Amino acid sequence: MDMDKRPPADGGDGCLVGVIRIPVKIVAVLVVLPVRVVWELLAAFGRAAHRHVLGPLYVHVLAPLLRALGWLLATLLKLVFVWPWVGLWRYVLAPVGQGLAWLCRGVYDHLLAPAGRILVTYVLRPLWAALAWLGRGGMRYLLAPLAKGVTWIVWALGMTLFVWPWAALWRWVLAPVGRGIAWLAVAVYRYVLTPVGHGLVRLTAAAFRYLLRPVGLGLAWLAVGLYRYVLAPAGRVLLWAWRVAGRIVGALWRGVKWVGWVLVGWPASRVYRYVLTPVGHAVREVWRTGRAAVREARAAVRQALFGTPPVEPARSRARTLGSTTAADAAPADEISLPRRQG
Repeated sequence: MDMDKRPPADGGDGCLVGVIRIPVKIVAVLVVLPVRVVWELLAAFGRAAHRHVLGPLYVHVLAPLLRALGWLLATLLKLVFVWPWVGLWRYVLAPVGQGLAWLCRGVYDHLLAPAGRILVTYVLRPLWAALAWLGRGGMRYLLAPLAKGVTWIVWALGMTLFVWPWAALWRWVLAPVGRGIAWLAVAVYRYVLTPVGHGLVRLTAAAFRYLLRPVGLGLAWLAVGLYRYVLAPAGRVLLWAWRVAGRIVGALWRGVKWVGWVLVGWPASRVYRYVLTPVGHAVREVWRTGRAAVREARAAVRQALFGTPPVEPARSRARTLGSTTAADAAPADEISLPRRQG
């Protein structure tokens, strides 16, 4: 009954005022104030980082570095993939093609065209003239006597039936024709085929000696020279350029890593160690303090509403191994002693 005579805990304002005021204070201290403090700290840290670290880092380091890397990569690609092929086309393939074209024109102008003219002038035209002469001679010396002989044979056949006609045919037709054919064949072989064969043999030998063999030797020398003085040095230059490019890229990568560590990693570690870690510790202390204030507010609300003594936190009971008192706990109310004794 002593509990009914005890004055209100909040100085006469009543339980309802305490019930409304205490949660408002709890919410203001535990929710609004920490959130506002954390927000202001994060905003100040973000503005300072953007103003003094990220903005100058991007403007004075990252942008020039990216432009330099782009220019270096473009120059490296031109050096490795464009300029060697341009030089090969300009100083090797184009001159070789022009030389081959000049050689082909020279072979045609100084060898094939004169050989064709010689063949037409000294072989085909005489052969055609000989064939025409043979045709005219055949018409004149073969067909006319043959017609006369046929007429004579018909006339002789009327006179004699068997001997005279056949004898005259053999004597005046078949024997001259056979001798003419034999003479014609000998003449064609002696005056046409033999010179043509000798000419073709000489022409083939001359073509091999003065055209095919020099051209083959020239192409072989050209291939050996091209491999020895162009392709092999170009391959070594490309291999050296590839190795140099690899070293340059490796050095650039190491430089970028070092710059990234100096400009980002090391400042980030310093900020984490000397800014975020103390802020985290401070937030943890604020959280612990707020939690203790919540416990105290709950105890005060329970005491204001129901008049019961504050309940000792579970941590204090754990530290005192289940005892009714703790080292940092407040002394028990006097009204609790009779209740325990009873």
